[in-house]
Amino acid sequence: MHQIIEDLNWRYATKKFDSEKRISKEDLDVIMESLRLVPTSYGLQPLKFLLVEDKDLREELLQSSYLQRQVVDASHLLVICSFRELKEEDVDLYMETIASTRDQKLEVLETFKTNILNFARNKKDSALQEWMERQAYIALGQLLHTCATLKIDSTPMEGFRAEEYDEILGLKDRNLTSVLVCPIGYRHPDDPNIERKKVRKSASNLFEII
Repeated sequence: MHQIIEDLNWRYATKKFDSEKRISKEDLDVIMESLRLVPTSYGLQPLKFLLVEDKDLREELLQSSYLQRQVVDASHLLVICSFRELKEEDVDLYMETIASTRDQKLEVLETFKTNILNFARNKKDSALQEWMERQAYIALGQLLHTCATLKIDSTPMEGFRAEEYDEILGLKDRNLTSVLVCPIGYRHPDDPNIERKKVRKSASNLFEII
């Protein structure tokens, strides 16, 4: 079996983490670099990743997570945030980053910048925010795969009260909103899901060659 398939069969949504086990700095660095490299539409990265280590803060977030203990017991808690608004200064910063990275003049990127701004202006605010939030799901998929490769457990969560997270973490004033939560760490031997077989549709049900 290919290593990728083995890794994906190994992972599952962990319900109980071992609160005594911590992810090494080396592995955290790999996870963060993986998220830095995640693909997004236009390459714009309208995202911010919060790595919450503070235990008191996580206890506070627990109340806004429907008391799901993974938020507190996992080694680390990742909160994937998107921008609330896409501002011209965000696009300007992206253009400057491209120019610096690729040794280009900003003038060469003017058409690209205009295309992005026109795309944003032609969308309703709610549709634009939804588009930015969808980028978070791309990041989540890469996060889950990276963790599985490192044999680090993860639990993707939509079950939390985003407005309360935003308040506790002070996100609104930073033009951010929480989209997804993902505790990462190591499964506890008593995790009820540890022996359960993975249930997925068959390939014949999922794929169609036309």
